[in-house]
Amino acid sequence: MVVTTRTRSPIRSNVGLKALMAVTGIILVLFLIAHMLGNLKSFAGQTAFDHYAHWLRDIGKPLLPGVWFLWILRGVLTVAVIGHIAAATALAMRARAARPVRYAHRAKVQGSYAARTMRWGGVIILLFVIYHLLDLTTGHLNPVGDPSKPYGNLVADFAPERWYVTLFYTLAILAIGFHLRHGAFSAFRSLGQQTPRGERRARVAALIFAVALCAGYLVVPFAVLTGLVS
Repeated sequence: MVVTTRTRSPIRSNVGLKALMAVTGIILVLFLIAHMLGNLKSFAGQTAFDHYAHWLRDIGKPLLPGVWFLWILRGVLTVAVIGHIAAATALAMRARAARPVRYAHRAKVQGSYAARTMRWGGVIILLFVIYHLLDLTTGHLNPVGDPSKPYGNLVADFAPERWYVTLFYTLAILAIGFHLRHGAFSAFRSLGQQTPRGERRARVAALIFAVALCAGYLVVPFAVLTGLVS
């Protein structure tokens, strides 16, 4: 009798899922950095910001027609987000299945605030991405909603009378910051920072990175809110 064994695809193994999370996470972080730097162009004035926004639409011409580059980028980011969420969900479900019994007196597991809030933070981020696309990409939720006036869309979006938009934006960016802090710390640990001293360095580096990215994103809406950018 021939016994056949069913092998699991490498990408579906725990190692493969962690690798998928790492690759998709890197893609998303690189986009966040580039997007933040682009947002900071608003401090250079309307002409500079509008030129940058229109330049994004023209990347790839004449090889790529119209705004194909942006749609390709959006497609890559969508796949990265779905892959990141799917891998995280699969790993979480496997971890839970491996511990089916709840002990009455289980020792408290130490973990950072970011690690314990990754789930609801991910929900906030997902809702924010949907709103952000309808606001500054399609223009459906923007007071101006004119693709030819990106600077005007930005200023109108975070105007003082729309403080609630700035508040939601702030909450979403803070959620991203917690997410990045935990993800960066995990990445640094995976790179060999396993000693107590190495873990302290990893925590500091992850915190600095998350704070810097959050500050880079939040400075723009608050500059509009206070009239520094108008």
